[in-house]
Amino acid sequence: MASENNQALFKEAMGNYPTGVTVVTASAKNGEPIGLTVNSFASVSLEPLLILWSIDHKVSTLQDFVEGGKFAVHILAGDQQSLCKTFATKGTDRFGTCQWSFSKRSLPVIEGAFAVLECSTFKTVEAGDHTILIGEVNEIQIDRTKDPMLYHRRHFASIPAEFYNSK
Repeated sequence: MASENNQALFKEAMGNYPTGVTVVTASAKNGEPIGLTVNSFASVSLEPLLILWSIDHKVSTLQDFVEGGKFAVHILAGDQQSLCKTFATKGTDRFGTCQWSFSKRSLPVIEGAFAVLECSTFKTVEAGDHTILIGEVNEIQIDRTKDPMLYHRRHFASIPAEFYNSK
């Protein structure tokens, strides 16, 4: 078991590692939309197209995500900081604060994201106090007019288009 000091150092190190920010959504067993902010997101494979993200075992919607069979990953745009914070806050009406609709795959899709990846669950892996969900990407939407969000040292920013379009 990690010591409290090592946990604090780990949080400091990881907090200094810049990440993109996503909101992952799905439908609960009762059909209601569910979602949460996630920065543990990465690509896995091009053949087949696979991504991964992890969910804390303490999250109340854990079983819905793990057993639901599908989910949507929203790579947030730089102007969606309030959405990111809302979906990271417990006890709030997350979907009441944004524009969204069900996709043709019956997944809640939030408007305004830089990109949305609709996935079917490929595999789940238990890892410590989290479950890793690996998803096969079935649908991709990208809004090239948006800049993706970056999270670094507890601050949000946009990744300017000039940064990733320069060659």
